[in-house]
Amino acid sequence: MFMTAYFLHHYHKMKYKLVRRQNPQDRENTGKLYATPIYDGRVAQNEIAVDIVNLSSLARGDVGNVINNLIDTVPKYLVMGKSVNPGELGSFRIPFSSEGVDDPKDFTVDKISGVRIVFTPSVELRRKLDTLRFEKGE
Repeated sequence: MFMTAYFLHHYHKMKYKLVRRQNPQDRENTGKLYATPIYDGRVAQNEIAVDIVNLSSLARGDVGNVINNLIDTVPKYLVMGKSVNPGELGSFRIPFSSEGVDDPKDFTVDKISGVRIVFTPSVELRRKLDTLRFEKGE
């Protein structure tokens, strides 16, 4: 854990670009510039597993198996209506909305919509990003 915070503080800077955004209600104004993150690809499960192997005594296959089991297990608890908290990462939950009805007899499950998965980072994860530094990208 120490290495991650050290790396974030001393070696890595998140890149950003400036994007002009206009207020849709004020077309006369040219807008203001806002910082927007520059994303540099994706990290696959295999890459994460290799990093974890380098930080532990586990083999890559063992780490991959644990990650796959986590992916298979989390939905089981989510559909049970539970918030799932895999350690210091944060928590996952399923919120949804529905159409309103005046009488409970008028409610059917097809009135439920907007089902999604929400991730809330833990306090520990947020703290690790407190030292995040930025630099302007291209």
